[in-house]
Amino acid sequence: SYHIGAWGDPYSGGGQPGKGVTAYAMSPNRQNPFAGVIKNGIFNVFRRSMGQVLYVVPPFIVAYSAMQWAIERNEYLNSKHGRAEFADEE
Repeated sequence: SYHIGAWGDPYSGGGQPGKGVTAYAMSPNRQNPFAGVIKNGIFNVFRRSMGQVLYVVPPFIVAYSAMQWAIERNEYLNSKHGRAEFADEE
């Protein structure tokens, strides 16, 4: 025989949910959306950053070197020695 529970409590005997009965639940993410942010976030940012270093650092070094060369060259060309060297080219 199949027992569906007492009157008014059909789940007490292990019965199946009734037709048209809706049960609501809240996911753990909705209850605490920032769970583990501090603990896991730092290591995740470090791991993902290490994967991008070779894409970011070499172009930055090249751009910085080119900018330093351009600044030094501009300062030389606008100095007394630079004007004297290239005075006849204007």
